[in-house]
Amino acid sequence: MAKEELLTIEGVVDEILPDGRFGVMLDNQCRIIAYTAGKMRRYRIRSIVGDRVHVEMTPYDLSKGRIVYREKLAGTSTGPRRRSFRR
Repeated sequence: MAKEELLTIEGVVDEILPDGRFGVMLDNQCRIIAYTAGKMRRYRIRSIVGDRVHVEMTPYDLSKGRIVYREKLAGTSTGPRRRSFRR
């Protein structure tokens, strides 16, 4: 038996919830609860309110999803700057 195809939908993070979960407003005006995918956690890719994200969902449960990609916006900071030490 083949695995079902996952739906990939774009949306915007509108709320940060405990335990690595996020409230995401999808482009079709549905709100879901999503969590970060394993590789995003592994490489410490952070999402904040207002970020545009891609969410994978199974066709069996359309109220939950997994954030698999965060779009980079021009002009936004990627994180804290590292200080250079001069001697």
